[in-house]
Amino acid sequence: MCGVVLQSLLRNPLADPYLLGISAGASTGAVLVAILGFGAGAISMSVGAFAGAVAAFSLVALLAHSSRGTTASVQIILAGIAGSQLFNALTSFMITKSASSEQARGIMFWLLGNLSGVRWHSVWLAVPTVLAGLLVCLWYRRALDAFTFGSDSAASLGIAVRRAQIILIATAALVTAVMVSIVGSIGFVGLVIPHAVRMLVGVRHARLVPLSALSGALFLIAADILSRTMIKGQALPIGVITALIGAPVFALILVRGNSTR
Repeated sequence: MCGVVLQSLLRNPLADPYLLGISAGASTGAVLVAILGFGAGAISMSVGAFAGAVAAFSLVALLAHSSRGTTASVQIILAGIAGSQLFNALTSFMITKSASSEQARGIMFWLLGNLSGVRWHSVWLAVPTVLAGLLVCLWYRRALDAFTFGSDSAASLGIAVRRAQIILIATAALVTAVMVSIVGSIGFVGLVIPHAVRMLVGVRHARLVPLSALSGALFLIAADILSRTMIKGQALPIGVITALIGAPVFALILVRGNSTR
């Protein structure tokens, strides 16, 4: 769902929370809250993750806006990679300097994506957040359709462009932050799923948004099952599975994008 929103707003097929640094920023915020002892509960971790996600996207947007010499679609991805590296480095620094060895092991496994530690109180936070985000995206479904053709096209249709952009980006950041605080940073789901669903149902966001949310959940469940059964007696982080699937798709999108120029 978040990948659909970001790809529409930025008009970039490679946009997703992982590549734009939003997930990395959310991880940094959540780890900071846990290490500083502000609480390891779902709500406190989510608040820290949301602050980190907003900070990361703000930095990425600033870097992309300030860069010169490349197209806008390339600028935002390069800025996202830089932002991801920065926040990943900050997270690693905090873990190295402040976390105990046991805490560090738990955090590192969580950062790669892990559903085994999810409890019902986390589910009760995640479900309303995702449903609220879904409703917001559906409310702005026509705006998302218009943003596919650019902000000028959206403005010509009477859409309050700035307000819609702020609300939709904040929604994507909030949903990403809550999910990262619960299951860790799981890459490429927001990249792979929107493209797969778009091939099946088209580009209208009234169908694309809810089906992407549902397909993303089913994909994550399948990845979790695979991570628990691929190696006998050992559970892999889910992020390993999604990266093995997502990286080739990422390369395919790049190749297709170059071939259409």
